[in-house]
Amino acid sequence: MRIKSVFSHAFEKYGKVLTGYDVTDLLKKLDESTPKTEGATCYEPGDKNLEALPIAKELSENAYGGMPIQIGYCNGFNTKLNCLEYHRGSELNIPSNDIVLLLAPLQSVKNGKLNTSAVEAFYVPKGTIVQVYETTLHYAPCNAVKNGEVSKEGFRVVIVLPKDTNTEKPKISEKNLEDKLLWARNKWLIAHPDSNEAKSGAFVGLSGINIDLARNK
Repeated sequence: MRIKSVFSHAFEKYGKVLTGYDVTDLLKKLDESTPKTEGATCYEPGDKNLEALPIAKELSENAYGGMPIQIGYCNGFNTKLNCLEYHRGSELNIPSNDIVLLLAPLQSVKNGKLNTSAVEAFYVPKGTIVQVYETTLHYAPCNAVKNGEVSKEGFRVVIVLPKDTNTEKPKISEKNLEDKLLWARNKWLIAHPDSNEAKSGAFVGLSGINIDLARNK
């Protein structure tokens, strides 16, 4: 799988890089105060230490036009696709280590199904603010790949989303197929059959290989 740059033309349909923000203190707090799970990932929708920083107000007012947001993190080690998700509203990813994002267009999903051949990989340098559009399928970040080798340092990534996203799933009466994909609040998920999420009851809609950057040649 070819890994493209988040600064490339190919990324423009999935999102954009935001500039003008100083994320120094944000990433310092991320590195100093949040855990990193060896061999796995950990996710927290909102972290009080991160949300207390001045940049939280800047992102709410500027990047989200005054809408309420949450600032959390996804840390750990990962090389696999496993699932794809989407939200109503863009997501910001701000890594303190170089990472790779696996992305696909929501428009390619038909009846809840998508072949993983539609997935593209993008390299994100540390400190970059990446806005992922709400029409972009994504999931957990992956370890960076350099010179064909997967980084062993793992990652810490600030995740900014509309407030209450990825919290407890609302109780709904299913009205259509998309309702079957709802996995948490403002989180629609399509799982690969090999994933733990599928084993836990998530909607299985990904076919093809479960992409693993550790096996990428």
